[in-house]
Amino acid sequence: QVQLVESGGGSVQSGGSLRLSCAVSGYTYSTYCMGWFRQAPGKEREGVATIDSDGRTVYTESVKGRFTISQDNTKNTLYLALQMNNVKAEDTAIYYCAAGCLGSWSFRYWGQGTQVTVSS
Repeated sequence: QVQLVESGGGSVQSGGSLRLSCAVSGYTYSTYCMGWFRQAPGKEREGVATIDSDGRTVYTESVKGRFTISQDNTKNTLYLALQMNNVKAEDTAIYYCAAGCLGSWSFRYWGQGTQVTVSS
C-alpha cells in the first residue's frame, strides 16, 4: 500500500522561506516520478513541480527561480521536498505531494495535504 505523508506546512511572512517534506512508503519502482501540487481557496488544483528518478525537474512558471523540488531515497523510503523561497501571498494554498505518474501532471497516489499560509 502506497502512503504519502506531508509535513512542514505553516505560516510564513511574504519574502520568507518554508520547506515541505513528503515521506513516500510502499512505492518501489526503479523508475518513478513525483510531484507537488497546490490548491488555493476557490481555485482548481494546479501542478507546482515534478521530479523523476533521473533528477529531471519541471516547474510551473509562477514558481520558477523561487521553489526547488528534490528527492532522496533512504532505507527504501522515498522522500520528496519542496524548498519555497521568497514566498508570496499567492502561494497560500494546501500543498499536496503525489507519486506514480499517469501522464503529464497526472498522478496515481496522493498525500493528505499540508496548509501553507503566506501573510503580507
